[in-house]
Amino acid sequence: MPPRLISVIVTTYNRPDALRAVLASLAAQTDKAFEVLLADDGSRQETAVAVAEAAVNFPVPLVHLWQSDDGFRAAAARNLAVAASRGDYLVFVDGDCVLCPDFVARHRALAEPAWFVAGNRVLLSESFTKKVLQTPMIELHGDSRLSWLGRRFSGAINRWLPLCFVPGNGWRKRQPQRWQGARTCNLAMWRSDFDAINGFDEAFQGWGHEDADLAIRLLHAGVQRKDGRFATAVLHLWHHENDRSNLAENERRLAEILAGDRRRAAVGIDTYNPERVSAAAIQKFGKISG
Repeated sequence: MPPRLISVIVTTYNRPDALRAVLASLAAQTDKAFEVLLADDGSRQETAVAVAEAAVNFPVPLVHLWQSDDGFRAAAARNLAVAASRGDYLVFVDGDCVLCPDFVARHRALAEPAWFVAGNRVLLSESFTKKVLQTPMIELHGDSRLSWLGRRFSGAINRWLPLCFVPGNGWRKRQPQRWQGARTCNLAMWRSDFDAINGFDEAFQGWGHEDADLAIRLLHAGVQRKDGRFATAVLHLWHHENDRSNLAENERRLAEILAGDRRRAAVGIDTYNPERVSAAAIQKFGKISG
């Protein structure tokens, strides 16, 4: 049975220009049975302004959740957004990943009990990204595969084939235990499976591996990997490399989880009560119930 309501969790931090492009692509989805929750890791006021502007006539519920800027805490921001969500299925993307119009529909079609879906991405060059985000913004989400093929030849993107659709389901399950390459720029799972492992582990602070940790604990819990390639590729806008000063500690944590069989996050979504979530929801748009 397909998901009733999909919650799309979009992580963002001080990138209002890219977020505008992402929200425009979400507004253009062919499947409207979803909600959007912005997991804001402490952005300045410019982001709230961009969200409010994008929310005018936004076709689905949109919630902006903000936490204080205390370093790279994407795991906590995502847990907060999930705690505020109403869907039975979660799709995680980054606030600099533009989505094709059938992105939500493809993820709905791939959803299956006891499986999580790891999609992939196409990287845009620095120069092309700057061109896209200039004023007025160039909307990419409706462009044809042929136009993207031309951009591949010009060097504007790193690859073209992920934008093609390959039917079938069996081949998507050929690597059910693979955690490598599962990234929160394009990752989907059932809310019940997310809750069972206590969500993201907020012990991972600074850039790196909180998504790999989540995938490994899902595997420990018996939730296997399904390949979302050639169905759900996102268009990843160029950005500067994140600060990796805490990478060594995160790698140590990842090695620890790989060596054992732990399923639940040490510090996870179970710490979020309704009052805490309500205080973080600085803006709500659309038909929000409850």
